[in-house]
Amino acid sequence: MASVEKTDTEKALNRLRRIEGQVRGLQRMISEDKRCEDVLTQLAATRAALDRVGVFLISNRMKECLKHSSVEIKMNDEAVEEAFEVFMKYIQHVK
Repeated sequence: MASVEKTDTEKALNRLRRIEGQVRGLQRMISEDKRCEDVLTQLAATRAALDRVGVFLISNRMKECLKHSSVEIKMNDEAVEEAFEVFMKYIQHVK
């Protein structure tokens, strides 16, 4: 049986659903008064997962910008600049 490749949207949504489960786990840990170190470890993992989704979305946006650039000009400066601006806006919020 041939496997059906997921779209980038489906991949992003699946990742976000897993993160949603992590957040529910964090809520449960806090309500059950779990050790602070354990909660913070899970919180860091959740944040890292969100960052990975951001990088995934940005990299796909950059690919789209470059894919739609002119065939005659392999690296359309405007498309590259737009993709870079999106990346810079995101990276400012990562740390």
